[in-house]
Amino acid sequence: MAVDIKKLFNEELPAALTKNEAEAKTIGAKYQMNITGPTGGEWNVDVSDSGPSCKPGTGPADCTITITDEDFQKLVENPQANGMQLFFSGKLKVTGNQMLAMKLQKVFGLR
Repeated sequence: MAVDIKKLFNEELPAALTKNEAEAKTIGAKYQMNITGPTGGEWNVDVSDSGPSCKPGTGPADCTITITDEDFQKLVENPQANGMQLFFSGKLKVTGNQMLAMKLQKVFGLR
């Protein structure tokens, strides 16, 4: 089932971060999500001591993720298997602290 990317970043993730504020802050990072394509967008996700928040646009980040909307759907379906595959095929670009990309799954696991 396809994920509504804009709804995920504009409604679902901010609500999950608010609900799990203490747990979110333990991740301790700022992410810039750049999702290209017709259903994508740019969001700044702060799960550091100054957060948590998820806001449209760009901002300071420890780790920047760039991926197409089509490949983001694959990533959401199966983060473990598809994440590595997309990364090594060059479809998931990570700049900054690459180890933080591994913690991103925890961010999306918050409900």
